[in-house]
Amino acid sequence: MKNILGALASTAIAAAIGMMAVSGAGAAEFVAKIGHLESDQQSRHVHLEKVAELVAERTGGAVEFQIYPQGQLGQQREMTEGVQLGTLEATVAPAAFLGGFNPAVSILDIPYLLPADDEAAQAIRSGAFGEALCDSFDTRGVECITLWPNGRKNFTSNEPLADLDDFAGQKFRVMDSNILIEQFNALGASAIALPFGELYTALQTGVVDGQENPLDTIQRMKFYEVQEHLVLSNHGAMEDVVLFNPAFWQSLPEEHRTTIVEAFNEVIPDLIEHKAAAVDAALEEIKAAGMNVRELSDEEKAAFREKMYPAARAAYIERAGEEGEQLIAIYEKEYETAAE
Repeated sequence: MKNILGALASTAIAAAIGMMAVSGAGAAEFVAKIGHLESDQQSRHVHLEKVAELVAERTGGAVEFQIYPQGQLGQQREMTEGVQLGTLEATVAPAAFLGGFNPAVSILDIPYLLPADDEAAQAIRSGAFGEALCDSFDTRGVECITLWPNGRKNFTSNEPLADLDDFAGQKFRVMDSNILIEQFNALGASAIALPFGELYTALQTGVVDGQENPLDTIQRMKFYEVQEHLVLSNHGAMEDVVLFNPAFWQSLPEEHRTTIVEAFNEVIPDLIEHKAAAVDAALEEIKAAGMNVRELSDEEKAAFREKMYPAARAAYIERAGEEGEQLIAIYEKEYETAAE
């Protein structure tokens, strides 16, 4: 019996050693932990997994991405600082959460910044404007490699929103951004900066009349339970910024860096499609809940942009200074080209 047990033990040890050898032989040379805030069902995570698959395949397994959703590695500020310090290799961060870290990126708070057409918007995102915006992170100790679309904001309120004039006198919750505050001031409304976690109760109790968010956020947070009117304005671009730790990024061979950037950009059309499907499903649930839903015409959107853009632009330049002025100049040239 001892001989049999000894033989079995030796076999098990040999098998374990063999498995370790196989595992070691296939181990990635470069491993990047990537943290973000969304759930594993949402568009950002689904497409980060697709990027991870593409990168692993195209680098022959040399580069491995380990994706951590739902703030498992901390809130966005902690993850951004982790990337800066090198305790985290990368994060995909909402631009709206990065304004305190890099004032230049707050240009993305400006309403109607990107054209409604997805291809025209992507041309701006991937062109000289997107490149200049990414370059603004160089002096902040992180490496921006691309921008990712993540939907657009819409208005809701407990008061009627039948036309532009109806916004006057209403109170809207915003993130803590002077640009967003000026956006509402331009409409004759007032803006109140409140933490997101307090928004449902603030809408329910009348502390604020309305708010702005993407449709899937409105649906997921059940704001339709405490709001009567929804305007499909698509006025605010929700953009993500893909940030890597510079030391990790520079440690990668150039061909791997190229592969990673190409993979992130390659999945953007699928990312847009996946987000659109989520938005469509959210809208159906919102309508079923009984909200009064109205879609702005192209003419109305132009009127909203004419009202809001100049005030938000001025607030942005005041915040971002000369760097902001330069970025605005690049953007406006790109926007004119995209509109032609």
